[in-house]
Amino acid sequence: MPGSETAVDPDLVRGWLAARSLSRGLPAPVADHGGWRVDTDDAEERRRYVFATAGEGLVALARSIDAPRVFVKLCADAAALRALLPPRWSILPSNCMMVRAAPGPAPAIPAGYRAMVERRGAVTRVDLVTQDGRPAARGFAAEHGGVFCYDRIVTEEAHRRRGLGRALMATLATARRDPTAREVLTATPMGRALYATIGWRVYVPYTTAVIPDADGAGKGQ
Repeated sequence: MPGSETAVDPDLVRGWLAARSLSRGLPAPVADHGGWRVDTDDAEERRRYVFATAGEGLVALARSIDAPRVFVKLCADAAALRALLPPRWSILPSNCMMVRAAPGPAPAIPAGYRAMVERRGAVTRVDLVTQDGRPAARGFAAEHGGVFCYDRIVTEEAHRRRGLGRALMATLATARRDPTAREVLTATPMGRALYATIGWRVYVPYTTAVIPDADGAGKGQ
């Protein structure tokens, strides 16, 4: 269950997916089988379907797909998604969707680093680099339809445990134009631990399924 809510809010999921597509330069999601489809059309992922809740549309869709690199994603745990799918589908390691539960820290870049901020319309990119310009951390954010999405948050291995993730998130947060826009992200278990320390809470599990091919199951978020 999504925190104290009684059900997953489809408007939140749809807004997050639309903002994520903006962040990545992907086509806007379109309604399909009771969820939304994004035609990613790249080497690793042909398209993805995202569902806020399970339903007959998801079941029918999964039965109709027999090709790899088509991802089905559901705001539920792995067991719930597994029960809806034919055996040919594989479940990838589960992530979670998180929402901001408390104000985050003020931006404070650790000594020895500086922030480079680039804004293009509704999309913001922040790079934290060393004083001589070497990359240390980066992330994106996009705002759409009352949702502010954080995306592709990465800290380079050599620069971890120095507060860069916290600084990166705080710097991205300053790009939010609508103060009422809901802040959303998806996180791996490792990311979840960081975000929980800076005012985030788990909203709902977020699980991915795909039909494997010879190159493996593919990416999970």
